[in-house]
Amino acid sequence: MRLNAFLAACGVTSRRKAEAMILEGRVRVNGRIVLLPYLEVDPEKDDVRCDGRRAVLSAHVYVAMNKPVGVVCAVADKYDPVVVDLLPERLRRERIYPAGRLDRESEGLLILTNDGSFAQSILHPSKGVTKEYEVLLNIEINERQTERWRNGFEIQGRHVRPIALSALDREPRGRWLRVVIGEGLKREVRTMANLAGFSVRALIRRRVGRMVLENLRVGEFVELSFSELYTKIFEGGAV
Repeated sequence: MRLNAFLAACGVTSRRKAEAMILEGRVRVNGRIVLLPYLEVDPEKDDVRCDGRRAVLSAHVYVAMNKPVGVVCAVADKYDPVVVDLLPERLRRERIYPAGRLDRESEGLLILTNDGSFAQSILHPSKGVTKEYEVLLNIEINERQTERWRNGFEIQGRHVRPIALSALDREPRGRWLRVVIGEGLKREVRTMANLAGFSVRALIRRRVGRMVLENLRVGEFVELSFSELYTKIFEGGAV
């Protein structure tokens, strides 16, 4: 395993920050300072220490949560409660973190884990893991406006368009939409809504990959094994 990936898997820091720590000379492998982030290490045989503390692989933990509004997708925040605060101490000790974003004003399906490789497998666009949202707009949307949204917008210098966009059969009529995206840019759905001339009154993530949020009430979570989570996301299932 590469040294920077190993430190991230141990929960020391993110992979990117691990590279900086290594280049700053803060990491030793078998007693020697190493300045190579991509050095291959053996997690079972090599003694890896960061700032003098030994890095040890944590057992991988996987959680699916129905995130409430008003909670931030982070492990710490100065002003607002964070998603890990909703978990018991035994899970917080495993240094799990949210795999992906749901902004403070949004709710719905969120995956938390300390498995960095798995988190990347559901976040990177190349893996094809789509996300589906239910969106309540401030006013009714007509077919012309819907078609404009389907055609996409320029966001952060890129042309971004939804994979799917359709009306939901729900009150208030004409204001609820189903939106499917594949990339997950920061506040992507809200940004597209704004560019289409609307504001978002409610946003619920209903699906990640093929895993659908059905049974968890707002604020609830469930622990899953790797195989359970993998199967639900890539083959289909409900939580």
